This record gives sequence, C-alpha cells and structure tokens, in this order.
Amino acid sequence: MAIERAMVRLRRSFTRRAISRRVEREQGEPVAASRAFVADALDQGPSEEGGVTVGEVAERLGIDPSRASRMVSEAIEAGDVVRVASQRDGRRSCLELTPQGRALAEAAGQHRRHFFVAVMEDWPAEERKQFARLLERFVTSLDRVSAGSRDEE
Repeated sequence: MAIERAMVRLRRSFTRRAISRRVEREQGEPVAASRAFVADALDQGPSEEGGVTVGEVAERLGIDPSRASRMVSEAIEAGDVVRVASQRDGRRSCLELTPQGRALAEAAGQHRRHFFVAVMEDWPAEERKQFARLLERFVTSLDRVSAGSRDEE
C-alpha cells in the first residue's frame, strides 16, 4: 500500500535522533530530543483543569506515564522545566517551562516551520491547503483509532 510505505518513510525522517540533531544545530549545543518533546508539550498551554501534569504530558505525547515521568525528570534536571503547585489545587503538582525551556520550545517550533516551508515551497497554495485539510483529518482519525486500541489494552 502506497500510504503505508509513505508513512514509514515519514516516520524515519522524524526519528528522535534526526530531531535532536536539527535542534542541536540551531541551539549550538547537544539537546536530547526528549527535552524538545517535553518543552513542546508544555508550550501547548495549560489543560482545562489548569496547569499541565506529567499525565497530561504523557497524553499529549502519546506515551505511557512512566516514560513521560522520566522525560520530565530529564527536562527538570536540564533546567527546561520546573514543578509548581497547581493554582486550583495545591495538592496537585504542575509543570512550567523555564525561560530556557521556552527558548527550546521556540527553537524546535521555528525549526519545524522552516522545515515544512522548505519541503512544500514549490507546492501551489491550493495543494498545501488540501494537504493540510486531509492530513488533519487523517491525524484525527488516527487519534480516535489509537485511543480505542489503548482502551482495549
């Protein structure tokens, strides 16, 4: 199936190592991809309950909570993230980006934007719009199917 082969190629181009190398070039220092992923998850803003917890980072990244906990710990140790008490529930621990973490999230986001502009620079505007619409539809369906398979586990 052509879509399956294209998805495998796409997945390979977005490996942790490739992302890490790209951000490292822009930051001028080694950066673990997991740090960029955590920064990006927190940069999406607070949840409906206010703040972002480790569990919400796991959900946003589509990984299990224990993996998210390790990634968050690495980001805290690197100085990208701090733990704070929830404004709504002092018993709840939330995460916030530090200025360094915000800079990392911005660098990763800027890299993604430049990357996609470069990849699609010769595409007509209408094709870019159509691709964006179809890709959003695909990802929404993927999230729905993935959530169903996680519920069955």
